Amino acid sequence: MSDKLGIGAVFPTMTLDLVGGGTVDLPDGLDAKYRVILFYRGHW
Repeated sequence: MSDKLGIGAVFPTMTLDLVGGGTVDLPDGLDAKYRVILFYRGHW
């Protein structure tokens, strides 16, 4: 298991596959002042 991010920690760079196709680079692919990233597992 990876370490949790703490307050002020830098989010690691990663590329994720999107459900509808394509990819998004995090965190650079989010062009906004405030960024919230939610990971949803899907079905259990």
